[in-house]
Amino acid sequence: MFLRVFAPSFIVAIAALVTALIYGGPQALVAAAVLGVLEVSLSFDNAVVNAGVLQRMSVFWQRMFLTVGVVIAVFGMRLLFPLVVVAIGAHLDPIQALNLALHPPAGGAHYFPDGTPSYETLLNQANPKIATFGGMFLLMLFLNFVCTKREITWLTWVERPLAQLGRFAMFPVVFSLIVLVAVAGVVVPDGEASVVMVAGVLGIVTYLLVDGLGAQFDTEHTGPSRAVVATGRAAFFGFLYLEVLDASFSFDGVIGAFAITADPIIIALGLGLIGAMFVRSITVYLVRKGSLADYVYLEHGAHWAIGALAVILLWSTGHAIDEVTTGLIGVAIIFLAVLCSWVYTRRHRGQTSQAQAAERESEEDDPAPEPTAVEQAYDGGDAALRLHGRELLQKVPNPSSANGFGIPREALPNSSAQ
Repeated sequence: MFLRVFAPSFIVAIAALVTALIYGGPQALVAAAVLGVLEVSLSFDNAVVNAGVLQRMSVFWQRMFLTVGVVIAVFGMRLLFPLVVVAIGAHLDPIQALNLALHPPAGGAHYFPDGTPSYETLLNQANPKIATFGGMFLLMLFLNFVCTKREITWLTWVERPLAQLGRFAMFPVVFSLIVLVAVAGVVVPDGEASVVMVAGVLGIVTYLLVDGLGAQFDTEHTGPSRAVVATGRAAFFGFLYLEVLDASFSFDGVIGAFAITADPIIIALGLGLIGAMFVRSITVYLVRKGSLADYVYLEHGAHWAIGALAVILLWSTGHAIDEVTTGLIGVAIIFLAVLCSWVYTRRHRGQTSQAQAAERESEEDDPAPEPTAVEQAYDGGDAALRLHGRELLQKVPNPSSANGFGIPREALPNSSAQ
């Protein structure tokens, strides 16, 4: 199964690395490889959450996620989205933005000699808006998960009180708006508050819209319902949900990629073709192997990692944060969830084994019940028939009678002898 699921990712990764080598030499090759690893480390929690949605979708839509979804991830989010952001921010057309990206200032300067900001500088200037949009979307996703009552909880001391608060349907929205106001008033630089507020509200509205459309077609809070396999419109909106979720996760990776290279082609090759493809393969592997069922806290850990990422994105609107630190926090939370799941599974299996052993011992200790007179008679064979023949014949149904209880047919009402 591993080779069947990951073979396309390895093939695409090799092709992307060869393309990077031809395009920019060994330096571009190394940069693309590093970006691929960065994307996988930043988005492993994304893969776990995606698996929770994808396991409700048919094989056809899983393939769509691995094909059309990759095209959207590579060319939509890793290539076109930064170009559109820069074009809008600098009042340029996309072709001029692409030319600006492909021809940066000499020596890695942030401005050209005439004072024009570089592509990297323009994108970094747009970071508060991008990070707020993605942060609020992910915060809503996190809150809707932890504010839902569940039979199994991981951080019980936090999740159960939050589930009680979740009884109020608008709590996630109200809490998110309070966080947004706090970020706009305290964290973001002066003059950016109004823009950040608009971006944050759009992030909340986007989540409510996508999640609401999914709920309209047999879905629930964190994606499609797990009762039956989603097809048709339900699967389509689940697919749309996954793509928006992937976009929100990619914001920090796209911005962080400029610490390695500003070349949009290398970013698309590394983050998109290598990183995004492997994230999708991890998602499908988790679904087909059934790891979400084997590791009961894995989905909880992924959503707590999402909550941490949301906080990091919102904090990054006014403070620089190392992307490596972001990735390590997510990986650490996931690892802790896997470890706790392993302990839970071993303990649960041990308790089950003890219960089964106790049941077997109880059965062995209990004396066999005394046989009834009829059972003794039947077990005794002919001797029993000789000793208890009259009594047994009274107990055994009489096939010659009308009702099988030894009553002659002539004695029955409204009956005639044959």
